Amino acid sequence: MQAEAPADLVELGRIVSAYGVRGWVKIQPHSANSQVLLAATTWWLKAPVAPGSTAAAKPAFKAGVKNCRPQGATVVAELDCVPDRDRAEAMKGHTVWVPRVDFPAADDDEYYWVDLIGCRLFGESDGRSALIGMVLDVVDNGAHAVLRVGRVVQDEHGKDAPILNDKGKQLEVLSPFVAAHVHTVDITNKRLDSNWPVEF
Repeated sequence: MQAEAPADLVELGRIVSAYGVRGWVKIQPHSANSQVLLAATTWWLKAPVAPGSTAAAKPAFKAGVKNCRPQGATVVAELDCVPDRDRAEAMKGHTVWVPRVDFPAADDDEYYWVDLIGCRLFGESDGRSALIGMVLDVVDNGAHAVLRVGRVVQDEHGKDAPILNDKGKQLEVLSPFVAAHVHTVDITNKRLDSNWPVEF
């Protein structure tokens, strides 16, 4: 019986093809740093859902990682549930997930992007700390990480309310995630303090 998938799964990549003739698969990581993929001994795989399909997504299934190594910008792996090349070809499009609890400990002053999502970013306004918004995503521009922040303002009840444009979409701002701008990272309290201008 298939084990139930953990609740803290994080998507780290996608199987793009078979690799070699012995049933290995090639994975395109979502991040330039594939450390978690390489360190994990178990992956969870999710089958792709065709665009426009009304079929329910299939649950993730567990795959033991027998061998795994970097291959250029990709990762190649031998999985216990993929016995041959035909099966490896059939795995194309599956996404690769790892529980957050299985991530190796980050080094000092290093953070996993998944932990930054949902943090509130504070900047400076007239020399005071002020809320800019909530981190929606983290992207890599090649030189460093960039925070994609949805603008929010606190309402009369102290709740974060999105700031919308005239089309009803949330305003966004991009902020470089570098020490020169983001000087304090408090993952526990989901707070980032920066010198980024609030009205930028």
